[in-house]
Amino acid sequence: MRLALLGCGTVGSEVVRLLHSQSADLAARIGAPLEIAGIAVRRIGRDRGELPVDPTVFTADPFDLVKRDDIDVVVECVGGIEPARSWLVEALRAGKSVVTANKALLAEDGGSLHDAAAQGGGDLYYEAAVAGAIPLLRPLRESLHGDRVTQVTGIVNGTTNFILSAMDSTGAGFAEALAEATELGYAEADPTADVEGFDAAAKAAILASLAFHTRVGAADVHREGITEVTAADVASAKAMGCTIKLLCIAGRGTAADGRETVSVRVHPAMIPLTHPLASVGDAFNAVFVEAEAAGQLMFYGPGAGGAPTASAVLGDVVAVSRNRLAGVRAASESAYADLPVRPMGEALTRYHISLDVTDRPGVLAAVAGVFAQNDVSIATVRQGAAGSGTAGRDEDADLVIVTHVAPDAALAATVQALRGLDAVRSVASVLRVEGSA
Repeated sequence: MRLALLGCGTVGSEVVRLLHSQSADLAARIGAPLEIAGIAVRRIGRDRGELPVDPTVFTADPFDLVKRDDIDVVVECVGGIEPARSWLVEALRAGKSVVTANKALLAEDGGSLHDAAAQGGGDLYYEAAVAGAIPLLRPLRESLHGDRVTQVTGIVNGTTNFILSAMDSTGAGFAEALAEATELGYAEADPTADVEGFDAAAKAAILASLAFHTRVGAADVHREGITEVTAADVASAKAMGCTIKLLCIAGRGTAADGRETVSVRVHPAMIPLTHPLASVGDAFNAVFVEAEAAGQLMFYGPGAGGAPTASAVLGDVVAVSRNRLAGVRAASESAYADLPVRPMGEALTRYHISLDVTDRPGVLAAVAGVFAQNDVSIATVRQGAAGSGTAGRDEDADLVIVTHVAPDAALAATVQALRGLDAVRSVASVLRVEGSA
């Protein structure tokens, strides 16, 4: 089986090393040896260390490589939308099988890849696109096809999980925890894709597409990052017996007209310490799947890094190579349900709201009235110590309110109305609460 490798960076170079070190085992599992027929790179002369590969296989022309008749499998480890999309569409239409770790492309335009695979008759596998080495997508794609998945909740970004774990364990603020993550190599020089939730949103779209047999794109995912999470938020979560995680949440639901829908969102949330995801620390990933017959399933492990990601890539290479040798094709994309994506305003959730209010009689009643006007029920109220007021001015007090479950639109409207109350000096923070009644 002859492979074309697109990209030879952190993941691609690890794929080469694993192919060399495990060549005999891989050949035995597949029924034929794997051979790297070409590696497309941007700069051929770049120093890549001691890679166990003939230097003559390097090329700067990926299009020419994927078009070659002697290529069986194309492995893409470049990332980004273009030109990767054009390379892979070309390969798939020509009947080659494709293995990719490109979560951004799959979330942005996975439909074009699936259509090209159907047209050419090859396989499209992408286990490494979500949660690194954790075997997650194939269980959703194959093992649970006899079941009905109702919800997928996960921690799918190691950088943000490391930052929030550090804030929880040390009491540090976001900036300090981000600096530590950068120093240790968990965060990129530009961490925007991670801390603003773009990376997790792409993965959420892929998970929802597989779980609910519906094409879900990155644009369908409600996205919020963790940059506004403060040390005070973390302390308040602890006081409630909770911790804060950046969650991707995808679930089935019912619209007002009775139609079944899906909801897909990424945002920071408080979860109780009793929740299985609460103990997932540092840069690890975990995904919690709920299905009608199988019940609750948990997938946990390292979610990034060259070696773990390369492990998932090679698992896919073995699968598609065996299919080609057997003259069969894996199950094609399952998007028969074609469920509409529910707007974020209709998602059911709970809010944790921290208010800085004037400490005088009647304030709590006025605040409670705003909640009642928006049909939002209050679960708990906690009042902090009054602050030191200036001369001739009422002292401040802190109110921490946790709601019962309500539509997100009603909760957001409540927060907006609270900002307009004379007695509310500021809405200090708003966080969603998940995973509890």
